[in-house]
Amino acid sequence: MSHIDHFSHGAVIPVLSYAMSVIGSLLGLLLASRARVTEGAARVRWLIAAALAIGGTGIWVMHFIAMIGFSVPGTPIRYDVPLTIVSALVAVVIVGVGLLLAARGGERPLPLAGAGLVTGLGVAAMHYLGMAAIRMPADLHYAPVTVTASVAIAVVAATAALWFTLRVEGLVATTAAALIMGVAVCGMHYTGMFSLSATPWPSGTAESLGGAPALSFLLPLLIGISLVTLGLLLVVTLMPSQREIENEAALLASIERRRAGIVPAETPRSPSLFDSGGPVR
Repeated sequence: MSHIDHFSHGAVIPVLSYAMSVIGSLLGLLLASRARVTEGAARVRWLIAAALAIGGTGIWVMHFIAMIGFSVPGTPIRYDVPLTIVSALVAVVIVGVGLLLAARGGERPLPLAGAGLVTGLGVAAMHYLGMAAIRMPADLHYAPVTVTASVAIAVVAATAALWFTLRVEGLVATTAAALIMGVAVCGMHYTGMFSLSATPWPSGTAESLGGAPALSFLLPLLIGISLVTLGLLLVVTLMPSQREIENEAALLASIERRRAGIVPAETPRSPSLFDSGGPVR
């Protein structure tokens, strides 16, 4: 067995991977909150965008940033490009399915649990597909108990994340939920990674590994997705909320009615500290 180093670049990679998981989760939760106040095709579009944020950035980007810190001393590591791309698609699609199931079932426990189970199993599948994309002159083995624990964490984390998408409102609460989701996703990843052991091939028996090195393939891709995510997060954060949009529309409608003489113009009165909550006399 060879020694496996999951933190070959120190604390920088785990911290960065956690930060991207939080950012992706935060963006996904903000997008899902928009979906709650829309109907039909608009709701589906918001949920698809949320799936791209949570599945693409919050999970997939987090996973492969963390993989940059994975090394087996003296052993080259490459990644199968098609399988890596498939793992990204799995993450996005399965999170999208979970969001749609949760949105349709509402806050009822059974539909939420079913959506969490489907999403959690999909997240675990994405993780182990990403691991299967590794190309190195060694045989990889997994400890079944630890693998089972990582899948259980994925299911619990996915269920909690879907519950957050149905309930959380406001930037402070959404940020807190995203921080919790980041811990859960990273916990699932590193639990799965600690189940791994490697047995190097005998010297001179390594065949052509194929694949692409992490720094030449993964790093540009991860940086590009991360920048797009940060831009979208900024845009969504600065966009007016649905309540603000509705209040503005109501105000404009009221102004138009007054101009048309439908109702007499009145000077709006701000509530004072002395109002009791009843009608103003």
